[in-house]
Amino acid sequence: MQELTEDRFQHRDLNWLFFNERVLQEAEDKNNLLFERIKFLAIFSSNLDEYFRVRVSQLRQMKRVEKSIRKKLDLKPNKLTKQILKEVEIQQRRFGKVYTQEIIPELAKKGIHIIESHNFNSEQKNFVKNYFKEHVKANLETKIINVNNEEESLFLENAKLYFLIAFEDENCLGIANIPVKECGRFVYFNLGKNKITYIDEIVRSELASFFPEQTIKGIYEIKLNRDAELYIEDKYEGVLAEKIYDSLKQRTNGQPTRLLYDSDMPKALQKQIRKLLNLGKIDMMPGGKYHNFKDFFSLKDPTDNPDLHHKPLVPIEHKELAKSTNLFKTIAEKDRLVHFPYMSFKYVENFLDQAVKDDQVTHIKISLYRVADSSQLTTSLLEALERGKDVTVFVEAKARFDEENNIIWGRKFEKKGANVIYSYPKIKVHSKIMMISRSENGKTCNYAYIGTGNFNSKTSKQYCDHALFTADQRLTKELSRLFMVLEGELIAPREKHLLISPFSTRQVFITLIYNEIENARMGIKAKITAKMNSLEDHEIIDLLYKASNAGVEIRLLVRGFTSLIPGVEGLSENIYITSILDRFLEHGRIYLFENGGDEKMFFGSADWMSRNLDRRIEVLAPIYDEDIFKEFKDILHLQLTDNVKARIQDASESNQYVSRKPGEKENRSQYSIYNYLKQKHTT
Repeated sequence: MQELTEDRFQHRDLNWLFFNERVLQEAEDKNNLLFERIKFLAIFSSNLDEYFRVRVSQLRQMKRVEKSIRKKLDLKPNKLTKQILKEVEIQQRRFGKVYTQEIIPELAKKGIHIIESHNFNSEQKNFVKNYFKEHVKANLETKIINVNNEEESLFLENAKLYFLIAFEDENCLGIANIPVKECGRFVYFNLGKNKITYIDEIVRSELASFFPEQTIKGIYEIKLNRDAELYIEDKYEGVLAEKIYDSLKQRTNGQPTRLLYDSDMPKALQKQIRKLLNLGKIDMMPGGKYHNFKDFFSLKDPTDNPDLHHKPLVPIEHKELAKSTNLFKTIAEKDRLVHFPYMSFKYVENFLDQAVKDDQVTHIKISLYRVADSSQLTTSLLEALERGKDVTVFVEAKARFDEENNIIWGRKFEKKGANVIYSYPKIKVHSKIMMISRSENGKTCNYAYIGTGNFNSKTSKQYCDHALFTADQRLTKELSRLFMVLEGELIAPREKHLLISPFSTRQVFITLIYNEIENARMGIKAKITAKMNSLEDHEIIDLLYKASNAGVEIRLLVRGFTSLIPGVEGLSENIYITSILDRFLEHGRIYLFENGGDEKMFFGSADWMSRNLDRRIEVLAPIYDEDIFKEFKDILHLQLTDNVKARIQDASESNQYVSRKPGEKENRSQYSIYNYLKQKHTT
């Protein structure tokens, strides 16, 4: 529990840990199917890796700031890091318990056995020897380190697995890589496909042969996380994309942020590896026998037992878009709304494909934040270039962990003749927008796509997102001006309808919140309902506190972390927050204001975070279509009343599930939304 102090904000990095705890709760939930529980273990592990590489690395950088400056800014990185590590250690113990005491036994009950090397039978030992010789040996690198030689050095690559080997000769240590990338994490025995072992165990069983002059006393798995920051200086000369591309190698060479080690490792050995890697005690994190549980994403069910997995969700056919032979006509008639993963990403792909093949289409403009390795969308863009269309692609070169792939695709588009624009220093383009210009009766008509999720067909099956197809000139005109800003033809888009960061979003939201405050003071019904991924901006939070004290009812859905402390008397007693974590990742952003009975709604790519309001290009669209307005409100209602997967976010950070009232119908909102949309589009 985070102690309430005079500070009215929860620290984002501490509160994020309680988001990841909700992921862990899903792994612990015995009502979830077995392989879904395993998936949540993988998500928890993957999340924590990124957290240490990004957020904890920033805290380490704060330590370098002069102490007097840290004091003035109230920066306490050491204290905060200790709080983080304490909570992470608690969660890691829970993680280990659910894996060893629940998942492994449950797999065994279903006839799936993960076997460790000390339990290999004679047939398995023979299999392992042959497998090691044919697939593993060539990828194994070993080294002996003299711990008394001060010139000895050891470099561990980020997030890769290694064995640290203790010998009877305590003057020496052994190190060996575990070649997961080359060999995969799991190996399925030929004799009985239901029997599986880790590649770790195959390496472990054969290590002695690589150290023939040593007697092995202990083998312990370790993993080092390194800083993910790129330390790019913004210079006037050169292309930012090139600077990022050239600096990507720093990702593997960044400073260490955490060494995860087998908690059975003797303290003397812990001290030796800490000294070798030049780590502090605070950088050491005890864990289980195995690390990198994100590899469990790749664990296949050898039994193909449908009872261990979610049944596939059959995509709902959009009533109008599915049967349309002319999407431009269909969209011109009326705005169209799609929802992922409940509907297929094919509607986006079909829209672009039709534009590519339509001789009346002259221009295609799109912003790409995370580009898929290869997709129908990228294929269509390349085909558009081959057909001689004018294609402008804005490629975000600073999308963390996707920079290299984004830039590679940018170069492919450039080579084919596209106008490719890369990131600007100090600002990211996070908006999910596309515009098609079409010549109709001697005039140019624009068709727009505005979404909350990336142009990525794979993630569209995993993330809950919304997208609008529109030909509304109020919106397309302003979106056209935004693309002109990105192309350097305008300084500002001069918008009246769209909210575009960093130009208007903050100010419009401030005005809307103040409007609710004034209405509440005049006795008029005042309410703010908002759904987002994260809530961090202090100015917005202070205004929400002010609104709460004025009597505005504030109901928030925040999937991730929040710096706002809800439900505190005299501060935020009228603010109630829940978080939904379920089969799919909630990713949409919707904002609804009572506005004296004339409700206003916006949806788009921006959270209430400083970076989304001030340092990114974001687009939120007003909802003018009455049918779509109602559809969004219905979906919001289903999520606000979730009583199966919703947790309460409060000052205690206890992640308590919303309880179902006596006689209340069960509402697992993701499934309720699917059924709602299915009924709406089939009647």
